[in-house]
Amino acid sequence: MRLRALLETEALGLRLLGGEEELDRTVRGVMTTDLRDPSRYLSGGELVLTGLAWRREPADSERFVRILAAAGVAGLAAGEAELGDVPDDLVRACERHRLPLFSVVEDVSFASITEHVVRQVSGERAGDLAAVVDRHRRLMTSGPAGGGPEVILDLLGSDLDLRAWVLSPTGRQVAGSGPSVGGTSHARSAMGDGTETDAGPGAGRAAAELPAAVCAQLAGEHLAAVRSGRRAPYRVAVPGSGTYSLFPIHGTGRAGGHDVRETVLSDWLLAVDADAGDWAEERLDLLHGVTQLIAVERDHREAARTVRRRLAQEVLELVQAGAPPAEIAARLRVAAPVLLPGLGTAPHWQVVVARVEWGLPGEDHVRDSAVPGGPVAQSLLEEMLVDPEATGPEPSDRIAVAHTGDEAVALVPLPAADEEETVTGLHADRLLAAVREPLSRGLDGDGRLTLGVSATVHSAEGLRGALEEARHARRVAAARPGQVCAAGHQELASHVLLLPFVPDDVRRAFTARLLDPLRDYDRRHRAELIPTLEAFLACDGSWTRCATQLHLHVNTLRYRVGRIEQLTGRDLSRLEDKLDFFLALRMS
Repeated sequence: MRLRALLETEALGLRLLGGEEELDRTVRGVMTTDLRDPSRYLSGGELVLTGLAWRREPADSERFVRILAAAGVAGLAAGEAELGDVPDDLVRACERHRLPLFSVVEDVSFASITEHVVRQVSGERAGDLAAVVDRHRRLMTSGPAGGGPEVILDLLGSDLDLRAWVLSPTGRQVAGSGPSVGGTSHARSAMGDGTETDAGPGAGRAAAELPAAVCAQLAGEHLAAVRSGRRAPYRVAVPGSGTYSLFPIHGTGRAGGHDVRETVLSDWLLAVDADAGDWAEERLDLLHGVTQLIAVERDHREAARTVRRRLAQEVLELVQAGAPPAEIAARLRVAAPVLLPGLGTAPHWQVVVARVEWGLPGEDHVRDSAVPGGPVAQSLLEEMLVDPEATGPEPSDRIAVAHTGDEAVALVPLPAADEEETVTGLHADRLLAAVREPLSRGLDGDGRLTLGVSATVHSAEGLRGALEEARHARRVAAARPGQVCAAGHQELASHVLLLPFVPDDVRRAFTARLLDPLRDYDRRHRAELIPTLEAFLACDGSWTRCATQLHLHVNTLRYRVGRIEQLTGRDLSRLEDKLDFFLALRMS
């Protein structure tokens, strides 16, 4: 903006005292100071606001103005609140150094002028960046991606002082802006001790990787907002971290009229470290343009997964059709270089099966077949199975996932170990540990994700059994309460394999007969019989270990166990009764 525009804004209360021929100077920022020598805080182009507290004698004016002129400031505005009229010696010094001088009337605060200048300068810089974004968009849409989302995020940091990150729906950080280069806001307030405060959003803060907990919370809030139909951007206050504004990143080829459930668990989001509640429309439009640009990069990465998906589909069809192991092995030899480039030996394999089901509103939660769950499950598996140590533009380049119906099947290669080593495979619970909360928000009460993980196999002969094992494990997970559940192959050699297939009415009757008397007694007397029973069984009926674990005297423990036996008519010294209680607790 120009100095002339400030003079023409009546609400600012500026009166020109000299330098009319210099009013076309560009203002790039604003600084308030009463330091005798503010040079170390000046970078050129500022409108300097001062209350003249630095002036102790007429000679001080020449010294102060000479410093400002040497720093290349755009102009000087002196307040009349403290000394009344601006001293003549300051007027003459500004004339000698060709520095435009303004006076500020007493009833206009420096804060008002600062806010106006920052708003105008920021808007112009946003316009300049919009042009850059537009050029970058044309480059990316006409050819391969050039640098990925980091390029545009770095522009946001350097030109608008905005820290931003691209997050996946599970909260994984896809990209983030690097440290700001010259991105510190020019709107400063010099304090009496020489320190500065930045007036721009996020100014002076180098971008860093967001903590995993913050990423998970932002992803969850984003998914919940999308499912509720709120208008973006979504503002989220994170305790101890500040306020973030979340912008959805939709696929570029999306057609209108889609069901939000088809894409909510696969779309990325842009998290900006700023409160967009009072942003101008121009800046909001700019950020929406940024999301469209990043969507192009996401589509490039989706296209790169096509080969891996096709390989997984071919292997899955061969396995399900009962093809000879030699034929499956040949297909795996084709897949291995794509999934594990540079690997010299045949890998081990693990199979992961996921299923996403949506329900229609109502008491019976009827399955909604109109919303296909397979593609959603496929995207989620590709996201959850990202290799955190993989490098390159696409960190999930070792994952092959196929889908059919509501089910997705992942073929996960694991590097072959030496004979004396054990291959470390995927663990069902760990796969969901970091993503359970955000995904539950995205499923929003009418959807479920269930997941099963097979044991590791080292040949084509084992893949068919691994697929069936993963599917059985997923059915075990589906029998559990909750929207996001997983089970592993370890549980298939346990009693838990049988529990999911017990009819619901039988389960309820069995647990009620054994546990309801104990629950009623606990409610009336706060006797903690249920926790005592759980601890006693976990300690294999050891009185000493159980009493120590519960911090009880052994006699108190014996009294509680006696009360349990009295209320239920069972004997906890008998193996059959112990087993009945154990199963009742697991099914409750």
